[in-house]
Amino acid sequence: RVYLVFSCTASAFCWGGDLWSLNGTLINLGLDRRRRLSGGNLIISSLDRYQDVGMYQCMAYNTVGAILSRRASLQFAYLDHFKVHTRSAVSVREGQGVVLLCGTPTSSGDLTYAWIFNEYPYFVQQDNRRFVSQQTGNLYIAKVEPSDVGNYTCVVMNSITKGKVQSSPTSLILRTDGVMGEYEPKIEVNFPDNVPAAKGSTVTLECFALGNPVPEITWRRANGVPFPSKVKMKYSNAVLEIPSFQQDDTGGYECVAENKMGKNTVSGRLAFYAKPQWVQTMKDTALAIEERLYWECRANGRPKPSYTWLKNGQQLLSEDRIHVEDGVLSVSALTLSDAGMYQCVAENKHGVIYFAAELMVLASPPDFTGNLLRALLKAKAGTTVTLECKPQAYPIASILWKKGNLVNVILKKSMITLSPDGTLRLANVSKSDAGSYTCFARNRFGMSSTTGRLLVTDPTRIIQGPVDTEIIVGESIVLPCQVASDPVLDVSFSWAFNGQLIAKGDGHFEFVGGVTGDLMIRNIQLYHAGKYICVVDTDVESLSAVAVLIVKGPPSPPDSVTVEEVTDSTAQLAWSPGRDNGSPITNYLIQTRTPFTVGWQRVNTVPEIIDGNTLTATVVDLNAWVEYDFRVLAKNSVGVGEPSPVSVKTRTEDAVPDAVPGDVGGGGGSRYELVITWEPVPEELQNGESFGYIIAFRAFGEASWTHVATSAPGASRYVYRNDSIAPFSPFHVKVGTYNSKGQGPFSPVVTIYSAETEPSEKPAGVRARSVSASEIEVNWQALSFIPERVLGYEVAYWEDDTKPETMGKVRVPWNQTSATVSGLAGNTQYFLTVSAFNTAGTSPFLPAINVTTKKPPPSQPPMNVGWNLMGSQLSVYWEPVVAMESESDVLGYQRQRHKEVITLTTVNATAELTLPEDDEEYIIFVQTLSEGGLGPASDPIRIHQLSKLGVHNSTCFGGFFC
Repeated sequence: RVYLVFSCTASAFCWGGDLWSLNGTLINLGLDRRRRLSGGNLIISSLDRYQDVGMYQCMAYNTVGAILSRRASLQFAYLDHFKVHTRSAVSVREGQGVVLLCGTPTSSGDLTYAWIFNEYPYFVQQDNRRFVSQQTGNLYIAKVEPSDVGNYTCVVMNSITKGKVQSSPTSLILRTDGVMGEYEPKIEVNFPDNVPAAKGSTVTLECFALGNPVPEITWRRANGVPFPSKVKMKYSNAVLEIPSFQQDDTGGYECVAENKMGKNTVSGRLAFYAKPQWVQTMKDTALAIEERLYWECRANGRPKPSYTWLKNGQQLLSEDRIHVEDGVLSVSALTLSDAGMYQCVAENKHGVIYFAAELMVLASPPDFTGNLLRALLKAKAGTTVTLECKPQAYPIASILWKKGNLVNVILKKSMITLSPDGTLRLANVSKSDAGSYTCFARNRFGMSSTTGRLLVTDPTRIIQGPVDTEIIVGESIVLPCQVASDPVLDVSFSWAFNGQLIAKGDGHFEFVGGVTGDLMIRNIQLYHAGKYICVVDTDVESLSAVAVLIVKGPPSPPDSVTVEEVTDSTAQLAWSPGRDNGSPITNYLIQTRTPFTVGWQRVNTVPEIIDGNTLTATVVDLNAWVEYDFRVLAKNSVGVGEPSPVSVKTRTEDAVPDAVPGDVGGGGGSRYELVITWEPVPEELQNGESFGYIIAFRAFGEASWTHVATSAPGASRYVYRNDSIAPFSPFHVKVGTYNSKGQGPFSPVVTIYSAETEPSEKPAGVRARSVSASEIEVNWQALSFIPERVLGYEVAYWEDDTKPETMGKVRVPWNQTSATVSGLAGNTQYFLTVSAFNTAGTSPFLPAINVTTKKPPPSQPPMNVGWNLMGSQLSVYWEPVVAMESESDVLGYQRQRHKEVITLTTVNATAELTLPEDDEEYIIFVQTLSEGGLGPASDPIRIHQLSKLGVHNSTCFGGFFC
């Protein structure tokens, strides 16, 4: 059981129902059990191929009117069986062409054809000799061969139902009365003279010919234009396929069949067709009674569509007030009965389209709802005021105005006009025009009115506006905007920058005026330059004032820095200028950077000063064979701008070295050695690759130089060894440079000495004594008349005779015969020895002697220090210090006084001293004196000059100041 559903939906308010028709006849659903409605849809059950086939259409209606849907065609796809009968055999000569007819049974829907050779599943394979036409279903054999003998069965399949039927077999046999001779092609499969094709469809043309030899099929266009790449040839060119058919594909097409006996041609024309498509339609329309309706609809299509107009589903014809012609509908003097649903129908033989619109005919008295006059209208004196009177009225109402209680008296003034639509215009208004205005509207259905009051105000004036200003980047400015206005007006301010409204709280901008419209711009940047407009809005007008702000700043970075020519000491640069940012560029600066510099360095140029109009310069005084980065900075009256992008790294050319090693000297070393030293030449001054040094030297009094080269650029020392070198012999020495370009200069000649031998004698008469807990004094006798040079003496000391790694050393010049060893531990035994030394080393050491340092001084400072002052006489007393067993005995006390340091020593626990008259403040402290040295000091006593004026007695306890 099969169901079919036709959908009918209408988009309109309060649709009443739906009616369906078949082939123009209304379907009576009450008498038809197989058909029923569901939500406007027509549902057909138990479909019948003979009763239900045809054209269906829906009419939707409600209280407003009715419209027709587009038509829908219902067709049934089917494929009947072949008639059962024996087909006659087909007898042909070898070499002859033959057509085997399929005899397609009755059907509906697209069909496809194939042929079985002898038995399934062996189908005939199409090639240049055999072709199955999908138009006729027949099998065409251009030239029969003995292998073609057999039974052939036509197979037909319905593309929609997928049903398949087979014909009875047809036998193909060869005649025995000879072989067919050669003959020219005979075209058996061709195409109509005119083939209509829809846009976007796939067009298929067939062409096949019989002949001996087998004909060759070719295609061409009648206009000679080559086929586009989308065109495809199939089955040995028997089928021409044009996908996505377009207007350009229309025209004549020719099929040519040719063999050596001749050729034959068939032709036809592809015509472009298109269903109608709307290009202009009407809209739902509401018109007043007695007005005129004019609707027009237009559609494209090939062939050109014809037009029909429907009202509520019924065709309209020209009559009386109605005129219908070629897509145009006009109705004059509308009445209420003209209201309803209208449709424009465009149709050609390929399709039909509908478009619907509603016509409403309106009739009502005047109504000002939504169009009332403003209760209060403010206007500036001297302007034109427009009072609109636009009631909703059908038909249009007549208009009457009055001011106060005076009707139409206002029209007597020359500056007042009334337009046909009822609008009142008052030109050059003054205070006398202020007052109450009423508009009256009347038509045949009634009357209505609306009233408003006009208030005329004094003009608003900008009394202080912004002015054109120049300013420097980073500064701030206030642009004023102040007005004088009528007190009854509300005034508002806004600012625009280069056409864009400035929002409150927008970064650098701040509205600071309060009742005025002043604008502050903080920390101005270059992008703040431009046009500023202050806009003043009131109830009746809008004013503006304009100022141009020019922001000056340091120039923008130059661009495109290029190095055009390079030598070993110069580089020629070129660049393009950046923006001058409001102040002309006065000059340019060039900076360089190398791997050997810290940051960017300014360099010398030619010209020395590069003015703002010059875009090239030569950098001079560069080092050879060094990679440089260059950048350019621009300067104007505001300052120096940001640097340009860095140039491409550029290496200067190499050159012969021009720098000489510094601080050439030497001496020392081991016996028979001449040690030569120098300060290496920095890499940036080496001027090229393969850099090295040439060391030249000669003994004092000799004329010729000995030259030695070293290829190490970082070398700083060379040692020449020869057993013939006498100790401490003078030599002249100089050091030069070289690289791959050649030899550079030599340093100035200096005199150095060869290595000497260490002293052979050791000092005599060595003695030592402990001076304190931390010091030992050592004495010896000076060496005299020895062959070796003595630079000085060395005292070596250590605590443990078994641990020489704890050794310390003290050295003194050759003219001293004593030394003090300090920083020692108290009450500790030390071993000491003395030797002479020079650059070659030390003489043999004497046998070690030992000395024990004294006990350390008491660790307790003097306590409870007190003082009495009478006039300038100061008495100081303290508590005696008692040494511990491990400490040196107290031998006395030492007092020191500052500012000027004065030291006094006593063995008592008291002291008397006279204070100078001119000192303002005295600082006194006390410390113990012992063999081990000075002990820690007491806390200081501070005595001010004012203390001399009377007698004072003070004691400091616990180390506190008194």
